[in-house]
Amino acid sequence: MSHFEPSLALGRVLLFNLLGALLVWSWLSPSLLFWTELDDAVFFTTNAWLREDNAAWVLLVALVNNRLFDVASLLVLLGLFVWAMRRDTPHPYRLLRWGGIGLTMLLTAVFIAQGVSMAVPYTHPSPTLVYENVNLVTQMVEFPTKDSSASSFPGNHGLNLFLFTAFMWRFAGVRVALVSAAAGVFLSAPRILSGAHWFSDIYFAALAINLIVTPWILLTPLGPRLVHSIASGLAKVRSVLLPQVA
Repeated sequence: MSHFEPSLALGRVLLFNLLGALLVWSWLSPSLLFWTELDDAVFFTTNAWLREDNAAWVLLVALVNNRLFDVASLLVLLGLFVWAMRRDTPHPYRLLRWGGIGLTMLLTAVFIAQGVSMAVPYTHPSPTLVYENVNLVTQMVEFPTKDSSASSFPGNHGLNLFLFTAFMWRFAGVRVALVSAAAGVFLSAPRILSGAHWFSDIYFAALAINLIVTPWILLTPLGPRLVHSIASGLAKVRSVLLPQVA
């Protein structure tokens, strides 16, 4: 099956939804303290590394939580996107098709963000705001960085990184998806290392939301048809603005 062919893979949609539901159950179940214990273990372990006598590590964590690193992360994703596009079969409308994929991904990200804000009223502060007497990287460096959030759930970075990986898996294949997944793990780590997010903000909440929502877009005709519609619209715009190219 072509990566761009509209199709309905209902079995896989339900499988991913089941995995997402199991994650939600594991987090909500009062008899399971798995996520609470894991969150505390990850936070206290990584927070203990933020010491004045560990200056190189403190500097690294501060740098990767600076806004400039967010720009670098965006460039990494852009590079992966261009790599995926170049791996695609040469086609006169390849650029327009991938423009459609990019815009569909952006629309999906907005849809998920708005849907989560309406459907999931729960949130919580980051661990650095929950616990007292913790190491704060913002107090150890003299440039802007991030180590706290009043509303860290779900992790927005994780949501978008997992969404990007899902789109690469659907439209670019396994190799690009695996590299994108590895990049997602690396790029989502800074907020956990600084204490601005709990581990579960990303690896429970962001992952579960993507497992429940994204398959209904990418494993049904909805996503590919939206890509095709946007690409067709871009082609019409190009024919008007650049008639000599059309």
